[in-house]
Amino acid sequence: MPTEERSRLPVAFMIGIVVVALLVGGAVLISKYSTPAGSEVEKPLPIGPAEQAYASQIHFLEPKMSRAANFLNQEVTYVFCTVENGGDRKVQQIEITVEFHDPFNQVILRDKQRLFLPTAQPFLPGQQRDVQIPYEHIPPQWNMVFPSIVVSGLAFK
Repeated sequence: MPTEERSRLPVAFMIGIVVVALLVGGAVLISKYSTPAGSEVEKPLPIGPAEQAYASQIHFLEPKMSRAANFLNQEVTYVFCTVENGGDRKVQQIEITVEFHDPFNQVILRDKQRLFLPTAQPFLPGQQRDVQIPYEHIPPQWNMVFPSIVVSGLAFK
């Protein structure tokens, strides 16, 4: 009997190694080829002739900036403003391009942001909403002037 038990041990060990290898291989394939639900790449909003014409009706009022340290003791710069829909159409989403400049007025940081959550109520004509955009890393060459904000995409309701 001892020889029969001994001969089963390597076979069971090899089966265990194969099962573990299959599980690890499956996990690697799943992690490589699947994307998390929240990380979908957003397509840019349209900026055709109708959107370009309406972009001038979106106003950024009361621009302010603030700097604060977060709980990791890193400095975060906040851009605040009030967005106003000065036109006559309902807007579902606004995409903006924020540009920070250096003392020579060269762009040193360009960032696109969506202003509203996908589930937000439509932005009605004449309505105003406060916006806050945090930045953890702004290049040290920044000229400390409020960044330029341009509407780079619109989605109408």
